[in-house]
Amino acid sequence: MSTLALAIALIFVLIPIFLSKTFNLGLEKDTTIAVVRSIIQLFAVGYILKFVFETESLIYIFLMVVVMIVAATQNARKKGKAIKGITWKIASTLVFLEVLTQVILLGFKITPATAQYIIPISGMVVGNSMVLAILFLNRFTAEVDAHQEQTELILSLGGTPKQAIHTQLITSIKASMIPTIESQKTIGLVQLPGMMSGQIIAGASPIQAVQFQLLVLFLLLTTAAVTSVMLGFLSYPTLFNQRLQFLKMR
Repeated sequence: MSTLALAIALIFVLIPIFLSKTFNLGLEKDTTIAVVRSIIQLFAVGYILKFVFETESLIYIFLMVVVMIVAATQNARKKGKAIKGITWKIASTLVFLEVLTQVILLGFKITPATAQYIIPISGMVVGNSMVLAILFLNRFTAEVDAHQEQTELILSLGGTPKQAIHTQLITSIKASMIPTIESQKTIGLVQLPGMMSGQIIAGASPIQAVQFQLLVLFLLLTTAAVTSVMLGFLSYPTLFNQRLQFLKMR
């Protein structure tokens, strides 16, 4: 795509700005800021990735993954401020997922051990895990707040913290996983996924594009399950003190 073609594509930015102005939505400024930031950030990342791909240095690959995890952690932690130690819990979940997926991919030689594969796949894993962490924390904090009396009742009857919080925990885990599972049921029928579309546009065989897209879908299922379950079981114990008393979330 030429620079001129990309400039013309800004028409797709002007349309929402026009609609926002017409219907007094007040989103013109936010839309403009979002577009400017995306342009700057993506071009900056593009030049950085070009350098990393050319050097193939393990140090640079490692640093790119670390930056992804740190940025994702800082963004996701905002939804779980009421949970003690949520920052390290999210970071631990992301690191575990990254190690797990890369060990399987590289160990079984599913993908080559090159920056061209490691960084994009890591970005998809970490990015989706961040979104799932946000979904889980948002639902979990809401469930805990809504069922405080039930939790305290179970504890007063001799129940353990795990028993007292079980319903809220399982409900939150399921709620955060459902969007991923449901979206995969209609994949290919309702939409062509991003990686598959990108490869087809780049000239790759549709069958090869499908194979890589299926790999990503399988990864996202693991991401959804591990993120929700691990973050959930790391989070709930901090809602109780050493005397097994429920600590109300603020």
